[in-house]
Amino acid sequence: MNSLLAQYLRPHSISSMQDDVLIKELFLSHDPDGRRLDSEQVLRAMENIMCYATASEVPVSDEHVDAFAMNNASNIEVVGSQEPLGHTICKIAREILCKCSGEGDLHTRTMIVFDLVGNYRWDAKVVLVLAAFATSYGEFWLIMQLYPRNLLAVSVAMLKQLPCNVSMLKPRFKALSLLVKAMVENGDVCRNPNSNAIAAWELSSFVSRLSSICSHLRRQVDACRQQTETKLHQKLVDLLKESQIGNQEVLHVLFALKNDFPLKDCSTQAKLGVSELKDNMVILLVSKPELLPLEKLFLLVHQTYDHPHNKNLEGSYKIVWVPISSSETWTDVEERNFELFSCSLPWYSVRQPQLLNSAVVNLIKQEWNFKEEPIMVVLDSQGMVTNSNALDMVLIWGARGYPFSVTREIELWQEEDWTLPLMIDEIHPLLNKWVQEGRNICLYGSENKDWIIEFNAKMMEIRRLGLQVDMVFVGVKNPSEQVRNVLATINQEMHTTLLSFTEIQFFWYRLESIRKSKLRLGKVADTDHTLREVSALLNTEDSDNGWAVFGKGWPPDIVRLQGMQLMECLNLFPDWGGNVARRGLVGAIRNALGLAVSSEPCSHPNVLHYAEGSPEGIVVCEKCKRLLKMFVVYE
Repeated sequence: MNSLLAQYLRPHSISSMQDDVLIKELFLSHDPDGRRLDSEQVLRAMENIMCYATASEVPVSDEHVDAFAMNNASNIEVVGSQEPLGHTICKIAREILCKCSGEGDLHTRTMIVFDLVGNYRWDAKVVLVLAAFATSYGEFWLIMQLYPRNLLAVSVAMLKQLPCNVSMLKPRFKALSLLVKAMVENGDVCRNPNSNAIAAWELSSFVSRLSSICSHLRRQVDACRQQTETKLHQKLVDLLKESQIGNQEVLHVLFALKNDFPLKDCSTQAKLGVSELKDNMVILLVSKPELLPLEKLFLLVHQTYDHPHNKNLEGSYKIVWVPISSSETWTDVEERNFELFSCSLPWYSVRQPQLLNSAVVNLIKQEWNFKEEPIMVVLDSQGMVTNSNALDMVLIWGARGYPFSVTREIELWQEEDWTLPLMIDEIHPLLNKWVQEGRNICLYGSENKDWIIEFNAKMMEIRRLGLQVDMVFVGVKNPSEQVRNVLATINQEMHTTLLSFTEIQFFWYRLESIRKSKLRLGKVADTDHTLREVSALLNTEDSDNGWAVFGKGWPPDIVRLQGMQLMECLNLFPDWGGNVARRGLVGAIRNALGLAVSSEPCSHPNVLHYAEGSPEGIVVCEKCKRLLKMFVVYE
């Protein structure tokens, strides 16, 4: 049974293999160099030769003979080639005739002809071979018609070493004539309606075969592409995990497989190679082509480009924008967004993000968890990933976060407490000045105009009683047009608003980044005071009641009050206002509302530098809200 099956399959397998080999050889011989030939005109001239050659048996009519083609045949030129058309046709004819004696196998002789026409397009190849055949056949036909009556024909036949008795060539000539007739009739298929069905069937058969070949090739290409992407993906994973001599190999695989200048300087539009990033720490800003909301983008530019600490890090790191489409095909809108932002950012950008290898895009999505929100992936100078998303870190600390590793992020949080500087750092220079001077500050938020009017009236009353406090309106998360209207009302009727609408957005973006950074490091609100407080502000629902945070730059203690509790505290100011001088504003509020957890001293060490004018005696621990036991240290 197996032997029978093998016998049945072998011819098909061999045939398929032979077809594959032939196709490969034909493609290898195909090397077009741009030369162009008027194939239609040559084809007409060839058809005329065939029609005349069969004139003794097939009547030649005006339909068959193209006088225009005959008159202009000598004007046919090959554009882009120094060799005249006639020389090319003679070469092909010579190869056909020299091998006609049977010397060499058919396949070899055919490939020689294909090599001769290798620089032509496929349609021109066919026409040139047909023209060579027609020329040789026409010459042979003339000799056969005139021999032996014409001495010239006899002499030519002798030089061509044709047999003295040409009658022995009659069978071959007859077979050749039949072949020519068949060729002529297939040039007339469109003129003969009865042949349309046969021609259609032949074309359908040819289309079916080509479709089968194309499907097979497509599957092979897809399989090859998949294997290539899998190998490239694994190579990238390995490179990013292992320490390299430098970052060039990693960056080359990421961006420069298809282009020696894959990057551009957005400010100058200059083309750049990955060598521009050599020995630098590189931050890859990965996002959709629309990047970020404009206000958040302004904040990011401020923290990375305009930040005061950035002057000390000049040239130490580079930011490269890597835009990735939401789908496999870039839309016109995405193209326009990329062109807009890539001409205005102060960073580098991938020059043609549409050409990014799919394996690179998949790695960014799978290994770095890129979905819809932008991320900033940090590569050190050896090309290793030190932080898979430093975006929130950058938005919080700016250039202070250098080298933007996870280790550095943990260190910064160990240095930070829930304080006014953390909440408002670098949002407004005057607000920073107030914090540094140790002034009492009240941040308050709501979009309810009636509550804001009531709250400000109460605060103005308290300030008239001698409390020094600066008011800063910060609106609500995701501020709307209502907040713009409230800003106008505050400016006209209450106090000058310090923060603009955009700076209010900066404030809330900053709080969002604080929460995201804490959560990404695995913190929970039950045990992390900063996460608990920032979450409380971000989770505040829009309602009739607002909230306020009181504090100062030094000592770094703040208190948050909300709704009825806030108004209750303000109404009791005559009772607790006298304690402000001794306890400080925050301490007096805590004492009035019973918010101090315990009078027992805490066990968290903290060194507080003396500041002129700061209240003495009472300091509350930021971590546990217990009283700090004071020791004096002289330096």
